[in-house]
Amino acid sequence: MTVQLWKDRSSRIIDPELFSATAEALAKEVNQERLASRDKSNKPTQIRKFFDEVIRYKGMVQSTPDDFASLLPYIKMLNAKAAYAAGRDLIGVTFKGFISDSLKQVQDQKDFELFCSFFEAFLGYYKFCAEK
Repeated sequence: MTVQLWKDRSSRIIDPELFSATAEALAKEVNQERLASRDKSNKPTQIRKFFDEVIRYKGMVQSTPDDFASLLPYIKMLNAKAAYAAGRDLIGVTFKGFISDSLKQVQDQKDFELFCSFFEAFLGYYKFCAEK
């Protein structure tokens, strides 16, 4: 599932379903992959590890907004970390794809903030799905 962060990027219009239906659909897909792997990949703790790193970068960006350009390469390095985790079967291809597709869309601080908010919504739905 490919997630589009912006409905209209040039006007900065967010899809009204992004934090609800889209986040829930992605969470269900990632959870199905977890169930199919018999809990080998996409464990909530592994997903949370990625979210914690994103939130760490968010804090750094908020404290020094002028440094965003210098932080962006490190933020995008999450792609490599996701590839490594997928290679070790800690995360599935759907979650890896979400990280990769989302980070391709992050070009400025507003994009990153939207990514952070979507990840938070996804995580809430994922925790709900994983607990069932």
